Amino acid sequence: MNAALKDSILTILRRLPTPDGGADIVSRGMVSEVFLADGKAFFSLTVPAADAQAFEPLRLQAEKEIARLDGIESAMIALTAERSGAANRSTPPARPAAAPPARSSGKPGVPGIARIIAVASGKGGVGKSTTAVNLALGLAATGLRVGLLDADIYGPSIPRLLGLKGKPQTVGGRTLLPMTAYGLKTMSMGFLVEEDTPMIWRGPMVISALTQMLREVEWGELDVLVVDMPPGTGDAQLTMAQQVPLAGAVVVSTPQDLALIDARKGLAMFRKVEVPVLGIVENMSYFIAPDTGRRYDIFGHGGARAEAERLGVPFLGEVPLEMEIRETSDAGKPLVATQPDGPTARVYLDIAAQVMSQLEGRGVIPAPRIVFE
Repeated sequence: MNAALKDSILTILRRLPTPDGGADIVSRGMVSEVFLADGKAFFSLTVPAADAQAFEPLRLQAEKEIARLDGIESAMIALTAERSGAANRSTPPARPAAAPPARSSGKPGVPGIARIIAVASGKGGVGKSTTAVNLALGLAATGLRVGLLDADIYGPSIPRLLGLKGKPQTVGGRTLLPMTAYGLKTMSMGFLVEEDTPMIWRGPMVISALTQMLREVEWGELDVLVVDMPPGTGDAQLTMAQQVPLAGAVVVSTPQDLALIDARKGLAMFRKVEVPVLGIVENMSYFIAPDTGRRYDIFGHGGARAEAERLGVPFLGEVPLEMEIRETSDAGKPLVATQPDGPTARVYLDIAAQVMSQLEGRGVIPAPRIVFE
């Protein structure tokens, strides 16, 4: 079934006239591998950078025609730019071209969004997504209008952490409406595919999916958009850091040296692209035994604080290792929303207050208008 659908998609793409009058986009090797999941088709179209705007109508036409196929509900075609050479090759590129240097001004913002902040980590498994959710809720608790973008394409966690299910609605068949939980406007790739569906995508597809989730979502008026970044310092992270004038970044780490080694890489990346580091959070900082009240430093303690002092960045706080955090996260009932007066929720609320203080000290930094290049 999938093979037949892919053949039908390629047939549609072969007959689309190209804006430059050349051969069809399939024979020119401009189409990536087609990925099908839950009635949706995903692939990228690689074009010369100078012709990106000219190929946009072709992209839109292809999405419309593919969505008419039996067995296909919708299509997402990511337009990616080849910065050097022509796109008329036999195979698509394995990696995206280097992103341009970050610019300090001149980028208009996403309409209605005042600030974008990133929550990042050097490696996975340190509680970054849980921190991002509770930080966003903490900011909302101060009266701000807050959105949350799950930028982890390969392992989206936000739908489960917020207890969100179902598919987002669209406006005019194109712009997605964010889903809402606990007052947060939220968008995630996890809304578009089933939880157990693997996303087998190359760099250009991931990057373009991220820009589409910024560009083609009806966010409305937001004071802050919190972006739950993918772990690590690869293509997606670097592109977001360079192409989105972030108001700042929060780095999450656990206390042990192995996690701090990777956290340093994340901090170095943000500094290299001139993104202000708002501070470091030490997650899983300590464990209090519920039966005895005895404290255990399972992963060590204080490493993130010492690293923050060494690098001259704010230390935002210590989040304990607690079964309650795990239980409420798995249940889609984050602590800051469901137990705001609890001791752990107060830790997150204090972190949010410090982040807000950092942002106010730096002034309002407009977010970008994401366009395909």
